[in-house]
Parts: sequence; C-alpha cells; structure tokens
Amino acid sequence: MHSLSPIVLVLLVAVLAVTACRSLRVPPMLGYLVVGFMAGPGVMSLIPQGEETEFLGEIGIVFMMFSIGLEFSLAKLKAMRQLVFGIGLAQVLLTLFLIGAIVWWLTGSPLAGFAVGGALALSSTAIVSKLLSERLEMAQPHGQLAIGVLLFQDLAVVPLLILLPAFAANSDRLWMDLGLALVKVVVMSLLLVFGQRLMRPWFHLVARQRSGELFTINVLLVTLGIAFLTQLAGLSLALGAFVAGMLISETEYRFQVEEDIKPFRDILLGFFFVTVGMKLDIGVLLDRAGDIGVMLLLLLPVKLAVVYLLARLFGHRARDSLKGALALAQGGEFGFVLLALSGNLGLISSPVEQSALAAIVLSMLVAPFLIQHAERICSRLIKQDWALQAVDLHQVLVQSMAKDEHVIICGYGRSGQSLARLLEAEGISFFALDMDPERVREAGEAGDPVVFGDAAKREVLMAAGAMRAKTVVITFADTHASERIIHMVHDLRRDLPVIVRTIDDSDITRLREAGADEVVAEVMEGSLMLASHALMVMGVPMSRVLRRIRTVREQRYSLFTGFFRGASDELDGIDDSDQPRLLSVQLVAGAHAIGMPLGGVKLDSLGVGVRGIRRRNVRLAHVAADSELQEGDVLVLLGRPAALAQAEALLLQG
Repeated sequence: MHSLSPIVLVLLVAVLAVTACRSLRVPPMLGYLVVGFMAGPGVMSLIPQGEETEFLGEIGIVFMMFSIGLEFSLAKLKAMRQLVFGIGLAQVLLTLFLIGAIVWWLTGSPLAGFAVGGALALSSTAIVSKLLSERLEMAQPHGQLAIGVLLFQDLAVVPLLILLPAFAANSDRLWMDLGLALVKVVVMSLLLVFGQRLMRPWFHLVARQRSGELFTINVLLVTLGIAFLTQLAGLSLALGAFVAGMLISETEYRFQVEEDIKPFRDILLGFFFVTVGMKLDIGVLLDRAGDIGVMLLLLLPVKLAVVYLLARLFGHRARDSLKGALALAQGGEFGFVLLALSGNLGLISSPVEQSALAAIVLSMLVAPFLIQHAERICSRLIKQDWALQAVDLHQVLVQSMAKDEHVIICGYGRSGQSLARLLEAEGISFFALDMDPERVREAGEAGDPVVFGDAAKREVLMAAGAMRAKTVVITFADTHASERIIHMVHDLRRDLPVIVRTIDDSDITRLREAGADEVVAEVMEGSLMLASHALMVMGVPMSRVLRRIRTVREQRYSLFTGFFRGASDELDGIDDSDQPRLLSVQLVAGAHAIGMPLGGVKLDSLGVGVRGIRRRNVRLAHVAADSELQEGDVLVLLGRPAALAQAEALLLQG
C-alpha cells in the first residue's frame, strides 16, 4: 500500500468524525477516539498502524502543548495562585498518590502505579473549557475552580514528562538520572529567561515585513524548531513546544500566533486522538472488562471525591465544590500522552495501558453529560447550603429593601452596566444580580446596587424585590439560564414583564414560548445601526433614516408597535407625559373580563390596543377578537395613561 494511504484514510475518518459530532453536539475529540478505535487494527483494520500515523499524532501533541504554553502567563498564574497552586497542586498529588497506591497494590509495580496515577490525575482541558464556555459558566465560582485546577494539571505535565523517562532508566543509575532531569529543568528555565529576550525582536523583524504568509511560516518554524532542539537535548518534542508557547505568551503577538496556529493544532490534534483510538484492541478490552471497570472506578469517584473535599477545605461552597468536581472527574488528553510514553518506556504492560486508555475514553464520553446535568445532580445531593445562602440572601435583602417599582437586571456585564447607566439617566431605580464575585465586588465599591446571586433561584428573586419590581431584564445571552429565570419569575408573578437578550434570531421563538415579553437580538440591532450609518453616508436625509429604522423595529418588536406613529421626528420640547406606553394587567379571580371574548371588552373604544397576552407563562402574540379571556391571563396593553387606567378598571371591575 502506498505510504500516502494511511494519511488519506485518517483525513477521511477525521471529516466523518467531526461531521457526526457536530450533528450530535458532542466534542469532536470523542468522535476521533471512537472512529480511530473502529477503523484501527483492533476492529476493522481500515487504517494500519505505522510511522506515518504515529508521526502525525506526535506533531498534534506538539501543537497542543504549544497552545497550552501560550495560555500561561505570570500575571494569570499570580491572579489565580490559590486555585492553581493550592487546590490544583493538592489535587494532582493526592489523586496520584491514591490511584498510584491502588495500582501498585494490584500490579506489584510502584513505577506502574506512578505512571497510571499521573495519567489519571489529569482532566480534559479541551472538554471542560469548551463546555463551560458554551454554557457561560467560566466566570462562575465552579468554573473558576475548574479552570484553576486545569491550569495546574497542564503545568504538571512538564515534570511528569521529565520524571517518567528518568524512572524508566536503569535503577542502579536512578539518582544520576534524576540529577540529569534536574539539569534539564535548569536548562529549560534558562531557555525561558534568555529566549524571551530574543523572541520579541525576532517577531518584530518578521512582523515588519507585513506578510501573513511569512508570519505563519515563522510561527511553524519557532514551534517545531524549539521542539526539535529540546529533543536533541534529551527532552520530548511536546516539552519543547510548551517552552515555545511560553516564550511567545509574554509578547504582543500572542493572540495573532494563537489564531495562525489553530487550524494546524486542531487538525493534527484530531490525528493524535485517532491514533489513540487505534491503540485500543477489542480482544484485550473484552478479556479485561473487569480491569477497565476497576480503572473507571478509580478515575471517576476518586477524582470527584478529591476535588470536592479539597474545594470544601479551601472554603468553597458545597454546591460550587460539587459542580467543579463533576467538571473535573473525567480523564484527559494528556493522560493519553503519559500512558503512551509509559508504554513505550516499558513502565506499564500492554494490558494495563489498554485498560487505562479505555477508562479515560469512557470517562470522557461521560464528561459532557456530567457537566450539562451538574445543576440537577447538585440539587439532589446537596439540598441547601443554609449558612452561606443565608448570608447572601441577607445582603440581597438589605440592599433591595428600599427599592420599589424598580428594574431587576440579571447579569451585570457590559450589557447590564450599559442598561443601568440609561436607567440612571432616566431616574429609574434598578437592582442587579450577578454570579461573578470579582465584578460584584468592584461594582459594589463603585456604589452600584449589585449583589452576588443566582437569578434562577426563587429565594434570590424574592429577596431582590420581585414582588415590587416593574420589569426583569436578562442581559446575558444564555438561553438555558434565561428559560429558568423566566419560569421562576412567572411562578412568582405572572404580570411581571421579562425582556431577554440573545445573540441572534435562532432562539427567539423558544424564548417567547417560555414567556418572554420581548427578545432583543444583538445581530439585528447591529445590522440596524450599520444600515442607518450606510444610508446617511449615501446622502439619505436623517429624518427618513430614522423613520425607516422605526418601521423595521415596529415590524420586528411587537412591544414597539404604535409608539412612534404620528410622533414628530423632533421630540425636544414635547411633553411626553401623555405619550402611549405599556401596561400589564393580570385577570385575577373575579375579574369582570374573565369568560368574555377579547373583542367584547371593547378596549379599542378607549383607544387602547392589546399587544399580546401571556397565558400560563406562554406569550400569545396574536390573539383573535373572539378568543375567550381566562383567569390568570396577563394582557399587555398599549395606550395613553388615562385610557390605560380606564381599560384596567373595565377589565377588572366592569
């Protein structure tokens, strides 16, 4: 078979794997592992194992270690030092010790215990960071906990890559080998110190040529060149790539380098996971199903318990500790690297390597489900963390006590803060809830009414004054979290309007069906601003541009309908006290309009329009005149203040 055939087959299965995973919404890494297993020598033998595929996999690890090196900066490590060097260090050491001791007892080999313990102590940075980022949980306490521990785990790979070859050498020369490993660490440290002095001017020279092609070639040269030099010095290619990443991380070219290297990293890393899947032998897996089960039990429960207990010991809440532990319970991609290295060095036997590989793969398959259902698992296992919750709720109550007819802002990021500034300018009081403790601290010091709290919890909304509020605005673009907040708000008060922000139009229907009064899509608003500037540049009069934008908004947002009709483009000097506005009226038990058709109430005779009805937390945007009104319905009315007062009296009292 031609030497190019394995590479072509790897490319084919990579395309199939990524396509299938995108459709199923699971990390592509898992697809690469499964396809490598199915197409490898162990099952269908579509891809033969050989130097070509092994080399591609090794280059994939080089680029992954380079990307990890780019993420390391002294400022970041210093800011998260308690999480990284406190919980992270303790987690790696304790997990390695516990799992290593059990493997030593099972195999009789302390070196096997060290190798397997080190491999299983690590979690998947790729899976955890991707899922937490998609769920907008990176800034939450459990997200920070997970990321801090992952940072140390990635850093711990470096000494493990140095120690494993030292332990694998002749036992008579162990101390000499360890001394040589220490010398290698010193050499690497010197490379980091003096290399940065050369890296910045070199990249300046290349960047001044203003050639994207040259810049990308230079990145590849630096990555592979330093990896090659460290290999010549007796260190691994992966370790050299990590050093190269750290050298560039402190320069201003870091983000451009990260973008340039990403396509190579993702493709070649996919090849690595395919080659890992190819290492799994179906015969060995069936014969050693019991050993795989033992490895899986060592991996998930032990690591989960270690992370949870350490997080609690360092003062984290029970719920945050468990969420962080669920995120970190699985094995990781660096476990494959360490197991492959240990197998090649003869530290572990092939059956042990196969069992550990299979356990990591299975744990990674479970990981997305653990992270997605972490809230439900926590609700079942941890009923309440009463002492800490009471402190938070007391703080919310104290700050919200003086608020009345205010706006509750859920999320105090950029959008929330911009909204708060506009409300302040209009003299409208607001109260903000946010899950980022650092942001809450800084905003609180600046005097903003913002506290730490989860708006999806009934008691937090109650403490924030939901029973006295006029509106709830959800400013973060997380559809799942928004749905939970909408349902909780409407469980408390059906007549309380909820306005939701989203990125694009894909989830508008879903959020409206959940009960949102209006959904504001960033993409559309950005398009309107672009269009308005383009029209004015083309010479279209400003008054016509404003009318055009208003027309589009009236068609898109039902709550805007009628607001601007007949109004002058120049509103300065006009008394807006009699301008049309919205009012939500709930048909409580005994209301006059219950059982009547909407048209029979004759609200139009008062000059009042019905812009929507919310029934059992579902928003009905278009309601026929013969639709019968029911108890609990919330009517969204549009009209002038005096007419709205008459309409409310007519609906409730007749």
